[in-house]
Amino acid sequence: MIQEFLLPDLGEGLPEAELVQWTVAEGDEVALNQTIAEVETAKAVVELPSPFAGIVRTLHAQAGDVVQVGAPLITFDVAGAEASAASAPAEAVASTPTEKADAVPAPEEKAQPNLVGYGAAPRGSARPRRRARSVAALAPTGGGTDTAVLEAAPHDAIRVAEPERPLERPRSTPPVRRFAKDLGIDLALVEASGASGIITRADVEAYAARVGRLPGAEPAMAGAAPAASAPRREAGERTTRTPIRGVRKHTAEAMVRSAFTAPHVTTFLTVDVTATTELIESFKADRSLQGHKIGVLAVAAKAVCLALRKHPELNSKWDEAAGEIVEHHYVNIGIAAATGRGLVVPNIKDAQDMSLVELADAIRDLAETARAGKTAPADMMGGTFSITNVGVFGVDAGTPILNPGEAGILAVGAVRRQPWEHRGEIALRDVMTLALSFDHRLVDGEQGSKFLVDVGDVLREPGRAMLLG
Repeated sequence: MIQEFLLPDLGEGLPEAELVQWTVAEGDEVALNQTIAEVETAKAVVELPSPFAGIVRTLHAQAGDVVQVGAPLITFDVAGAEASAASAPAEAVASTPTEKADAVPAPEEKAQPNLVGYGAAPRGSARPRRRARSVAALAPTGGGTDTAVLEAAPHDAIRVAEPERPLERPRSTPPVRRFAKDLGIDLALVEASGASGIITRADVEAYAARVGRLPGAEPAMAGAAPAASAPRREAGERTTRTPIRGVRKHTAEAMVRSAFTAPHVTTFLTVDVTATTELIESFKADRSLQGHKIGVLAVAAKAVCLALRKHPELNSKWDEAAGEIVEHHYVNIGIAAATGRGLVVPNIKDAQDMSLVELADAIRDLAETARAGKTAPADMMGGTFSITNVGVFGVDAGTPILNPGEAGILAVGAVRRQPWEHRGEIALRDVMTLALSFDHRLVDGEQGSKFLVDVGDVLREPGRAMLLG
């Protein structure tokens, strides 16, 4: 029976998503919950698991296409029993890799089709065989076989199709796959240089250089079409045009909405944080803390959580539709992360209940996940207060823009060794500037200033956390 899978609402209320890449091809045999595609919304890259076990009949979009929610994405040939079970209605929500890895369906559920987000294939189950693609399938479409591409590819990537030898999906991260897609390169033709077998950006660049696919190089095959979302140069190379999509588009819309909706006020405070930097150095020498990267950002996050207890106005939101001020009794602290896809602000849930070590670990995991392009949509939603660490770029201060729906955002500047008054004398001290932007509808100047001073006091004297806690 023919079953058509429509692009589901990915749980974010967004109307569309960009297809990053297919992980299956027409004619492939797929299993229930096998990843069939990666799609990018305005917030994250997510993997779509197959809702059916069967044969891929038709792929309705190509990499780089923007697909509307509810539009046909893929069509399967499904066995009768599975197709019948799939007829039960359910709300489809895209699952994240973490959710898929943790969920283990009961034995009686194994035959049921997955309605995206309802778990993963059972652990220990055999990986479904993917039909190997022939040389023709790996070559670019158009006038003929790209011999330069095939000569540059690893030997086993260009074999003739052999049904007995399944073709594994190339191992790489979403940013690398996106980079390869922008250059019009099939990762199946790229060989990993490292022992891990994971294809890196450097591997893609090296391959692209060999086949003339790097920007400015002569293409190996005339007439090859550029990727849909790749930067496009005008004649004479005087300008470059890049489609406004994904995270960049979402960030721009959110910042404009915030700037013209919430009246921003920014206050600054320069603090002597020598005691904090000395405390951090002592942590590094503590064997029990080996493996935990506790830095100034983690201490600042802890200070924010403590200060929000005294100043809940900074942990609230303005509900225009309901005509209410909503005060949160929990802290979902957002950490701004710069990635290759643009700025994202995933948040740490219930940060108020975490120790300093737990906060440091959560910040590290959050940053690594964001850089890998694997931030789950749920981690981008529900933030109550944000921190942006501009100090990592060598910047002292700035005027951060609020995330929509939040009352405050703190910018943490660079720590600088400079002359400073200390105990009535001039001494070299570690000094840092904090910048707090807040929504003046919710927070008065007095409240915002006192909050910032409390955060600064914890950084100046970490022992004050004992009093605030």
